[in-house]
Amino acid sequence: MSSKLERLSQMLQEVFGDTLQSLVVDRGEVTIEVAAADYLRVAAVLRDNQDLHFEQLLDVSGLDYSTYGNGGWTGRRFASAAHLMSIRHNWRLRLRVFAEDDGFPVLDSLCDLWASANWFEREAFDLYGIMYAGHPDLRRILTDYGFVGHPFRKDFPISGYVEMRYDPEQGRVVYQPVSIEPRENTPRIVREESYGDVGHG
Repeated sequence: MSSKLERLSQMLQEVFGDTLQSLVVDRGEVTIEVAAADYLRVAAVLRDNQDLHFEQLLDVSGLDYSTYGNGGWTGRRFASAAHLMSIRHNWRLRLRVFAEDDGFPVLDSLCDLWASANWFEREAFDLYGIMYAGHPDLRRILTDYGFVGHPFRKDFPISGYVEMRYDPEQGRVVYQPVSIEPRENTPRIVREESYGDVGHG
């Protein structure tokens, strides 16, 4: 581990102590995890503490752990990861938080701390169904107005629930149940029984 990452890790432990549920340094990246109740407060300290000074939010992404480790995951299902950068100190950090309720995941919005969180949180809401409390305009950003469900959830069907087409008789776009037959997406290799035998072919 580089001295810069060691210094950042030590500083994070000193500033947050037991508030950190985990601190992992892997592949040159630092990831900290906090409880949902501490998320907003920790984010504010990360931004305002002069020794840390993460003045820039690069991204907020949603995560669905339902099939993580081939279904061996026993923790909470939905998480949000904020990717932060300190230009002053030239270091980066991933701040991850899990929503308490898998059925209705809610986390605090970071929009009041970093304005750039706005559309990232809208995207995570749209694709994963994570609600961000305090967001100024939480609505879908990528899917259609009448879209049902959240397409990046692991249990969302690949073909979706509905399809749309233009109906010339009605003179408009209509929605209808999906007509695509479910299919196997894993490539199959079919070979003759004697394929590769000496003297074959």
